[in-house]
Amino acid sequence: MTPALIALIVVALLVVFVIAKSVTIVPQAQAKVVERLGRYSRTLSPGLSILVPFIDRVRATIDLREQVISFPPQPVITADNLQVGIDTVLYFQVTDPRLAVYGIANYITGMEQLTTTTLRNVVGGLNLEGALTGRDGINSQLRDVLDGTTGPWGLRVARVEIKAIDPPASIQDSMEKQMRADRDKRAIILTAEGARQSAITTAEGQKAAAILSAEGKKQAAILEAEAERQSRILKAEGERAALYLQAQGQAKSIETVFQAIHDGKPDQGLLAYQYLQTLPQIAQGDANKMWIVPSEFSKALEGLSRLGGADGDGRSWMDVEPSANGGARPTSDMDTSGWMESQLPSAAEQPEAKIELSSITDTLPSVPTPPPLSQVTDDVRASGPAADPAVRQQFGPPADGRQ
Repeated sequence: MTPALIALIVVALLVVFVIAKSVTIVPQAQAKVVERLGRYSRTLSPGLSILVPFIDRVRATIDLREQVISFPPQPVITADNLQVGIDTVLYFQVTDPRLAVYGIANYITGMEQLTTTTLRNVVGGLNLEGALTGRDGINSQLRDVLDGTTGPWGLRVARVEIKAIDPPASIQDSMEKQMRADRDKRAIILTAEGARQSAITTAEGQKAAAILSAEGKKQAAILEAEAERQSRILKAEGERAALYLQAQGQAKSIETVFQAIHDGKPDQGLLAYQYLQTLPQIAQGDANKMWIVPSEFSKALEGLSRLGGADGDGRSWMDVEPSANGGARPTSDMDTSGWMESQLPSAAEQPEAKIELSSITDTLPSVPTPPPLSQVTDDVRASGPAADPAVRQQFGPPADGRQ
């Protein structure tokens, strides 16, 4: 190989090396800081850039995307003197590559230390319960402090999140016991509430059942009372009709007997005989120890002696002349056609047919009042054979003084 060829090859290699040093490519979402003769020159944006060989050099390549850094657990003491370990996650982005290169030597380490100190200041003013329940407040305070501090470094802190807060094992055991006790308490409360609701529902059901039972008994009692009322009304109406018919019969019987006495015109002997038949009935009874013969007994015997015809014409009232044709002794005509007739209104007009209770005195027809016994006796004395002096001597003069 000739020296000229060797020189050509060296020159070609030198040209290629110079060109390689003069050209640089910046990827997307990255930036390169260029120094000229050791001094900041410019920041290269993504794309192809030309550098001055042996004068310009790339100091650092900065990633412009949002980055995530997770810091290891940091021991922090709370306000109630409990040591807890807190894991944090930091989201940040480089906004100025020049400041990120020349503002701080290592912005990752700087943000880690700043996060640790700020976290201790914030959590140190809270107790354990406040630290566990106030994560959003801690995150906001950390972001404000870090974003304000890292601004001169060319950084922007987007978010700060607390990933975990680890209390001591003894505190965790106590918290688990407290949580278990709270859950047991809630379970007992729920059980008691369920039992209370069940008792209330049962009591409501029993109350409704008792009300329905009472209503049923009430209706049954009302119906039974109504039935008893209707039964008594019907019985009273029947008894009223029976009493009325019996009173009609008694009135008819008295009227017939009274009429028969007037028509028969009994003499003194018949009255004496009836008087003797009544004397044994006076002596009846278990309580009668002694029987006193009345003073009229002798007069009654005298009348009885006349029955056999001892005085007078020797005829007795028992001497009955036979009829001409040999039949029975004629009697006065007696109308018995209306004896079995009832004076009650028809069944359709009866008040019980209308199922209405009315006054018995309003519906009963007027019953003829029989004459008193004294008047009947006076009439007997004043008429017929009773007007005989012997009868008057036996029964005395009439009560009204008639002769």
